[in-house]
Amino acid sequence: MRIRLLSVFVDDQEKALRFYTDVLGFVKKHDVPISGEDRWLTVVSPEDPEGPELLLEPAGHPAVAPYREALGADGIPLAQFAVADVHAEFARLRELGVAFTQEPLEMGGVTTAVLDDTCGNLIQLLQQPKE
Repeated sequence: MRIRLLSVFVDDQEKALRFYTDVLGFVKKHDVPISGEDRWLTVVSPEDPEGPELLLEPAGHPAVAPYREALGADGIPLAQFAVADVHAEFARLRELGVAFTQEPLEMGGVTTAVLDDTCGNLIQLLQQPKE
């Protein structure tokens, strides 16, 4: 068993695609119309294009808004992305205008930072110790 697909709910798929590709650096994998304006829209890491996909899923379901509001109110990230150097990624993204709710913080051997993805989610960047 392995993880193949994860999703983040987004308010606007086109805006999310621009943020996740142009700012975070992912690449588009699939873009298939499914109904109305909704699309099956996934991105992947350029370092692992056949690896796990992130689905930029429309946030239209009634359960999504209260779920995301509760997470946001408590400062809980919806997803975590691994990076080699949180401090360097924080500086790069800050230069691009990305808003952070948590600056780099070292906790128990890992370093994290939390950003706002502009699409309704908090995303945690995670740097694990080198093995």
